[in-house]
Amino acid sequence: MPEVDRSPDPKRVLVLGGTGTIGRATVRALVDCGHEVVCFVRSGAGFGGTHKADEPSRLLHGAALRFGDVTDPGSLMRDGFHGEKFDVLVSCLASRTGSPSDAWAIDYQAHSHALTAAKVSGVKHMVLLSAICVQRPLLAFQKAKLAFEAELVASGMTYSIVRATAFFKSLSGQIDRVKLGKPFLVFGDGTLTACKPISDADLGRFIAGCLDDKDRQNRILPIGGPGDAITPREQGERLFRLLGREPKFKHVPVALLDTIIFTLGALGRVVPRLKDKAELARIGRYYATESMLVLDPASGRYEADATPSYGSETLFDFYEKLISGEAVVDRGDHAVF
Repeated sequence: MPEVDRSPDPKRVLVLGGTGTIGRATVRALVDCGHEVVCFVRSGAGFGGTHKADEPSRLLHGAALRFGDVTDPGSLMRDGFHGEKFDVLVSCLASRTGSPSDAWAIDYQAHSHALTAAKVSGVKHMVLLSAICVQRPLLAFQKAKLAFEAELVASGMTYSIVRATAFFKSLSGQIDRVKLGKPFLVFGDGTLTACKPISDADLGRFIAGCLDDKDRQNRILPIGGPGDAITPREQGERLFRLLGREPKFKHVPVALLDTIIFTLGALGRVVPRLKDKAELARIGRYYATESMLVLDPASGRYEADATPSYGSETLFDFYEKLISGEAVVDRGDHAVF
């Protein structure tokens, strides 16, 4: 794994969303850079029962822990910032389900409260992990993310908005089924979409680099991993090759998702809990039909060549590690994304 360069100007950093897989990788990179890192986490995140406030955590690479409720502005000020000065706020926080209520509570409102508290605490720079899919916002969580992005840009604070592409963990869910001899599922012919997936570690290093790289400040930063863009069909073909098996695909029509969405949407008018399931189906359809690449607003096409690459680990490197048992898929709290 590449070493992280030490920062020429170490800073005091408060991190939100530090217990997720990308959050942990980001905390590791920040600590390795020499920054003083404090993570504000939920008491029920698996840390509160065994750790005291401000105690360094082995699971978070020596960062100090503080506990509270990120949706409560009073808790953010009292338990998070704690009346102390921080130089940078880094957020890897995201809604867990993408449902409208969850998205607006976390992707927008919690971040808005955090931005207000950050200003009071002397923070000069915020680094926000967003998502490249906000370029074509059709879903509640995308609109919530965009609403906060706009608020951050207008705040006068230095900002770095990192719009990451697909994550390895999101593209590894079919390995077990293929091992069992089942076909690799693709929508349409498997070439409807493409992406440049980025590893947690590479993304964490990129986020940490925003603290010192002036070229990454006051900018929206789309970022993908190394190598060419890959389609679901290519992912499946490589996976079968790594397993030494003949490729076997099952083609799922996008129309099936449309039927599911329509049915759940109709039933959701009668059974409220089905509304969230309908939104999850819409999210699934979005990722089945939209590429995670930079969108050319003039042509309306996704452009692989315009999508910046960063890092050293490819998705297929990760597949090899999963197959050999060297790595495991850790979805953390965000099973949907």
